[in-house]
Amino acid sequence: MTSGQNDSGVLAGDERMLIDGELQYTASGATFDVIHPASEQVAGQATDGTVEDMERAVGAARRAFDETDWSRDLEFRYHCLTQLAAALDRNKEHLRRVLITEVGCPITVSGSQIESPIAEVTHWAEHGKNFEYLVDTGVHDTPMGPARRMIHHEPIGVVGAITPWNVPFYLNIAETVPALMAGNTVVLKPAQLTPWSGSEYGRIVTEETDIPAGVFNVVVSNANEVGAALSADSRVDMITFTGSTATGRAILASGAPTVKKTLLELGGKSAHIVLDDADFNAALPLAAMMACVMSGQSCILPSRILLPRSRYDEGLELLKTSMENFPVGDPWTPGNMQGPQISEGQRKKVLGLITSGVDSGARLITGGGIPRDLPVGYYVQPTLLADVDPDSQISQEEIFGPVLTVTPYDTDDDAIAIANNSIYGLSGEVSSGDVDRAMGVAKRMRTGNVTINGKSHFGITSPFGGTKQSGLGRRNGDEGYREYLEGKTIGLPA
Repeated sequence: MTSGQNDSGVLAGDERMLIDGELQYTASGATFDVIHPASEQVAGQATDGTVEDMERAVGAARRAFDETDWSRDLEFRYHCLTQLAAALDRNKEHLRRVLITEVGCPITVSGSQIESPIAEVTHWAEHGKNFEYLVDTGVHDTPMGPARRMIHHEPIGVVGAITPWNVPFYLNIAETVPALMAGNTVVLKPAQLTPWSGSEYGRIVTEETDIPAGVFNVVVSNANEVGAALSADSRVDMITFTGSTATGRAILASGAPTVKKTLLELGGKSAHIVLDDADFNAALPLAAMMACVMSGQSCILPSRILLPRSRYDEGLELLKTSMENFPVGDPWTPGNMQGPQISEGQRKKVLGLITSGVDSGARLITGGGIPRDLPVGYYVQPTLLADVDPDSQISQEEIFGPVLTVTPYDTDDDAIAIANNSIYGLSGEVSSGDVDRAMGVAKRMRTGNVTINGKSHFGITSPFGGTKQSGLGRRNGDEGYREYLEGKTIGLPA
């Protein structure tokens, strides 16, 4: 196991994966490098798992579901997840340094990626303990006489979780803990760029909890076919995935032969409609901040700003000032709120989309390149583009970088039409001095979630998910817990 730390705070994570209760390397001993995006240097390695490793992990999860009491012993599951919450809390500073090392998330804003998911473990343990798994729906008239009907909510079986690199520890927790509490067994495949947020999770599970062998497995790999093998395996009953829409389509296709349940949180291209009666001084600096925190690597980021033509220049000036003064730099330095992009490939994609926007007629207001004072690390300047064509590539394609596009509109109907002009429907925002007017606009936006006047829709107690090509199903809230359960209707004598 690697656990090296240098003076900057860089900390490598556990190289191993967890299969059937054992922390292990792949049979060949092959590893792949993990790069610290703020230094562009190799921070350590992770074992390079294979399709054969994934098959063994799925087999372990299948046996643990079919042959143990895990799915039926609610009190034991509660005990194990309570242990897990305490263990994660003990390890949180170690986890924070590993996270910053592999993601480049600024330490100033790391709480949402560390403290928040740890708190969610406790939430799901309590939610699952108090959930009503057997519901009596009363007596119903039938041609055969009165019958009492009950609904039994039972675990689905083996759940495969495939997670992305932007908020890896948070999503590793969000996609596996409710599944475990509901009685399922799990195989986690973390993203190639952020393997340690998965391997450290597996280490803590096996070293510091009573979760039985095979119930929770982590397969780390740099090969795309390993995740594909998980989604296609007939022994897996459900796939939960967060990531690109293109990969989501592939997962749906690979699961189709076995009619596998899929819970998908996919891409987003959210619009923020700023109405003409909005408090621009409150709404727009916050919009600029949201574009840059996490380096713009967020699926719910409202990256399309729609401004009324009557106040267009005023809005652009506020956005420009905010983005030019946003603190960008070394993620280990307190106060910085934007770090690097996750990789050189991701930075090239962001810069290429900015160039595409300018080529299609957009006006570059600020940013657009690499910060001169940050020549090392995968940094991108906070970037503001105005006069953006709603049909252009940069207005239609998810950027995943610190970039805001601004498009003018004339009427509320015009703004709603522009907002809905997208294959995506994950999130959105409305700002207005009249909450009833904002609510009317929000209801017409074809998206799964909407924020009004900065009051976030996102939280562990509220369902979250997309419409159109932004996904299937919901996370969080009671609806999110039910995603990991099957409802069985039972008819019995009245």
